[in-house]
Amino acid sequence: MPFNIQIRNQVFKPDGPKLLLAGPCVVESEKHAMTMAEIIQRITEPYRDEFIWVYKSSFDKANRSSSSAPRGPGMEDGLAILARVKSTFDVPIITDIHESYQAAIAAEVADIIQIPAFLCRQTDLLMAAAKTGRVINVKKGQFLAPHDMDKPVQKIREGGNDQVMITERGTSFGYNNLIVDFAGFRILRKFAPLIFDATHSTQLPGGLGNRSGGRREVAPDLARAAASVGVDGFFMEVHDNPDEAMSDGPNQLTVDMFRDLLPRLIDLAAAAKAP
Repeated sequence: MPFNIQIRNQVFKPDGPKLLLAGPCVVESEKHAMTMAEIIQRITEPYRDEFIWVYKSSFDKANRSSSSAPRGPGMEDGLAILARVKSTFDVPIITDIHESYQAAIAAEVADIIQIPAFLCRQTDLLMAAAKTGRVINVKKGQFLAPHDMDKPVQKIREGGNDQVMITERGTSFGYNNLIVDFAGFRILRKFAPLIFDATHSTQLPGGLGNRSGGRREVAPDLARAAASVGVDGFFMEVHDNPDEAMSDGPNQLTVDMFRDLLPRLIDLAAAAKAP
């Protein structure tokens, strides 16, 4: 579908650069956030004509398998760190919210507000996000069919905000497993621009008992497949030491994996657009 989304001083549109939402899963510390932003900026710099990079990280991971799992620094400290990343590297920010009251506060820093997949049907949360006027990224619930994602998008538009996009992150398939339904991409793109989450799609929810597992080695495969089918952007969590990450380590890309993947996605996306 036609779209024209303003992300700071750049315009995200069908015939322009792809959107690239990339960064570590959760804010671990100011030092780590700044390190990761510097690394990702250096890797993406040669591809400024192909990608609009937005730094992704969560100030709070409220949806954890176990109550003992680390969640991040919280809203106040986490947003302060993200604000420093934003000003230092002149990069847009995307971060999650989990409760309605967080929307307006997060919007003071975030250029894109993300609605987690498990919360994509929460009307009050969607409306609060819409009212901020920020771009809204709604993750498709693992429990929803592609054609059901028109409802969350419509709620945001009814809230007075047409700056909305959908992120596909896999669909529940049995216990502790996700699959990606590439046949559903055409349906999703009828509602809003479609971003493909290459890393959460490899997640094995609750697969390690007190935390989720993942198969990061297949993330590049899924991303390349998505680029071939046709998407408007990519979501990737990247970490310099994912095996020691506070959250989602098993499915986060290593820096080398991220670096190697980008040029391949560019080539495949160009081939997908060819007549």
